[in-house]
Amino acid sequence: MAKVITMGEIMLRLSTPGFQKFIQSDSFDVNYGGGEANVAVSLANYGHKAYFVSKVPNNPIGECAVAALRKYNVNCDHVAKGGERLGIYYLETGASMRASNVVYDRAHSSIAEAQEKDFDFDAIFDGADWFHFTGITPAVSDKAAELTELALKAAKAKGITVSVDLNFRKKLWSSEKAQKVMSNLMQYVDVCIGNEEDAEKVLGFKPSGTNVTSGELELAGYEDIFKQMIDKFGFKYVISSLRESYSASDNGWSACIYDGKEFYHSKKYEVRIVDRVGGGDSFAAGLICGLVEGKDMKASLEFAVAASALKHTIPGDFNLVSRSDVEALVGGDASGRVQR
Repeated sequence: MAKVITMGEIMLRLSTPGFQKFIQSDSFDVNYGGGEANVAVSLANYGHKAYFVSKVPNNPIGECAVAALRKYNVNCDHVAKGGERLGIYYLETGASMRASNVVYDRAHSSIAEAQEKDFDFDAIFDGADWFHFTGITPAVSDKAAELTELALKAAKAKGITVSVDLNFRKKLWSSEKAQKVMSNLMQYVDVCIGNEEDAEKVLGFKPSGTNVTSGELELAGYEDIFKQMIDKFGFKYVISSLRESYSASDNGWSACIYDGKEFYHSKKYEVRIVDRVGGGDSFAAGLICGLVEGKDMKASLEFAVAASALKHTIPGDFNLVSRSDVEALVGGDASGRVQR
C-alpha cells in the first residue's frame, strides 16, 4: 500500500438537523471535516497509509478533530499544535429546488497562521508516494499559500507525484487572486482535478457549451480545455467531475479524464443526495487510489466516480465506504438491497 500525504485544514462542522434552515434550528449536529482530511480518510479506508498534515489549537476541540481522523486510521503524527482556534463551518442542507448554504467562521484559524517552523517537510515526505492538496488551503490566508508552496517544493524535490483539486471557494477569495496564486502552484502538479467552475475561476479555462447552474454538459468543450491545460502546465492527467444538477436532491454524476492522448468519459450515476459535502474529495481519493496502485486511467476514473456516488448517500464529510463497496458498484450492483 502507498504512503499518501495530504495537507490542509480540518474544521468543526455544525449542521442543522435534517433539512432545517438556520433560523429554524435550536441545535447543531457536530462533525469534523475538510478537503484534504476527507481525502485522507477515504484512502485509509482503502488500506493505504494516509497521513494528514495540519495545525490545530492545543485544546480539547483540536484534540477532537485529530481524534475524528485517527478513528479512521489516518496518521496524524505531523499535525502541529498551537494557534488560536479551529475553523468552523455551518451547513444548512438544501432539498429539491432549495440550495444548501455554507457559512464560514475560519479567520485566524491555526492552519491559517501556521509557519514553516511548525513542520519538518523533509521528514514528512520521507518515503511518500503521493502528495495531495486543494485550492482551499492557499485561499485560507497568504501564510497558508506560502506554506503550501513550501510543501510542494519539498515534495517535488523527493520526486513525489503531486495532485491538486482546484476547489474554488468564492467565500474565501476572488477569482483574480485564485488565478494569480494557483497558476504559480501548477508548476509542481502532475494530476489536476476539478470541475467546470474550478477550471474557469482558478485557471481561466471555460469549457464551451457547458452551464454550471443548469448542469448542461458538452464533452467536446472539456476535451478542448484539457488539451490547453496540459499544453500550458504540463499535467500528466486532467480530470473533471461532471455534475448534472437537476435539483439539490437529485444529480447526475460522472467524470472525464485526459492524458494528452486519449479522452475518456465514465459511466453516469443518478444520485439521490443525502449529503453532497465531501463528494468531490471522495472522488479525488478514489482517483488517487487507482492511479497510485498502477491502474489505468479508465479503471481509476470508474473507481473514483463510483466511490463519490456512494459518498453522496452518507451524512458527514467523510466517505466511509470500503473498497469492496466501491468495487461492487463499479461491477454493476446498484440495487441497494439489504446485505444479510
